[in-house]
Amino acid sequence: MSRIAVTGGAGRLGRTLVAGLAQAGHELISLDRAVSDAPELAGIAQIPVDLTDADAAAGAISDARADALIHLAAIAVPFSAPEDVILHTNAALALNVLSAGAGAGVPKIVTASSPTVLGYGAPRGWLPDRFPLDEETVPRPWNAYALSKHLAEQTIAMLARQTGDATRFAAFRPCYVIAPEEWDGAPTQQGHTVRERLADPALSAPALFNYVDARDVATFVDTLLEALPDIPNAEVFFVAADDALARRPLAELLPQFVPGTDALAAGLTGTAPAFSNAKARRVLGWRPAHSWRGEFGEGGEAGGRGETGERDGRGETGEHHEHGDLSRSSGGRSGTTRTDPDLTTPRKDVLA
Repeated sequence: MSRIAVTGGAGRLGRTLVAGLAQAGHELISLDRAVSDAPELAGIAQIPVDLTDADAAAGAISDARADALIHLAAIAVPFSAPEDVILHTNAALALNVLSAGAGAGVPKIVTASSPTVLGYGAPRGWLPDRFPLDEETVPRPWNAYALSKHLAEQTIAMLARQTGDATRFAAFRPCYVIAPEEWDGAPTQQGHTVRERLADPALSAPALFNYVDARDVATFVDTLLEALPDIPNAEVFFVAADDALARRPLAELLPQFVPGTDALAAGLTGTAPAFSNAKARRVLGWRPAHSWRGEFGEGGEAGGRGETGERDGRGETGEHHEHGDLSRSSGGRSGTTRTDPDLTTPRKDVLA
């Protein structure tokens, strides 16, 4: 059993993450702007703190005496505040929290990032070098939220260069997070239900049809913390479902919403997703346990394998992550890049 401090523990992802880690036998401390009455946090130690204050963050994290620190706290939605506010807030939170953890001697430190660092949805067009997208896809953030998450990844890399292996760091990019209650009809982060996102591909297209169950994020983090001493320092992982949040193959859907991807997406047949979780499977032995088909009783394997077998996007057979809704406390080859008018207007749903 470990003592784990979680910033943003009262957020949508935070609540499920804290509950899942507690259920796995760990002792949890939630650090957030205020104490929450969320049922998932019943019995969990909660520390109200303004983590944008570097001294307050350092004191709270030192007092937590944690074996591990998970940083979730952030402004969670692109364009939900002025760009300068998002960048300043999220960058300050990352630097304050992660530096405080290293300074306090916390041996394991993990930060949440976002698939949006890859730059999909850019107003001037976007094409990756290939699908599925993975940790080798070059980040090209185009807005303050995505840039702030890229900075969080760079912050752990910076701190790892300062501390060496005395502190073990990692970052994870959770795909569009579905909280447990949202399978029963509660609105998702963007205000639509999961069934509505499945019925209308235009709702999930801005996020490239990615998703992950919040409970699977909890098991990922638990697995990651156990593995941190044995893997390279400051690694980055996508955390994604095995399938796409779509009823039709992405080989058909992506070209409709991301111009120029006809050839790139041709291999995304069957239920194959746009984002690969192969690295987490290969390095950590983790795999998601939930899928939308399973939750809705529609049967079938949510494998992300399409018609060609499990692959990790580099021609190797794999063993087989929007960002999560984090607490406010606080993812082209040759060819012409064209602009999709549906992806050029900044709005909350652009980079879900």
